[in-house]
Amino acid sequence: MNPNGKINYVEFPACDLDATKSFFSDAFGWTFTDYGPDYTAFADQGVDGGFFRADQCANTANGSALIVLYSDALEDTQAKVQESGGKIVQSIFSFPGGRRFHFTEPSGNELAVWSDK
Repeated sequence: MNPNGKINYVEFPACDLDATKSFFSDAFGWTFTDYGPDYTAFADQGVDGGFFRADQCANTANGSALIVLYSDALEDTQAKVQESGGKIVQSIFSFPGGRRFHFTEPSGNELAVWSDK
């Protein structure tokens, strides 16, 4: 049952769906279900969501919300993001409660990864 009034789904723009799917599969082990040529969905990643074909991207410089993933091995995750084709836009830094880094995936969407370890 879906809780009333809680975040249930998130959608991202993506100019290159194939590259975006490949990146998240390689870097984080995500799997996808395609719904036609212009939409792909993911599930069981903390919150379900999808990517729709678009020329825009989501980044904090444009006022986008920042999606933050969790890692219990932050340096390893940063290396995996880079190996999988992601671009580090802010290297690991400390903040109250932990450390994190920001990256963009192949379609240009900015996300972050944090750890309390």
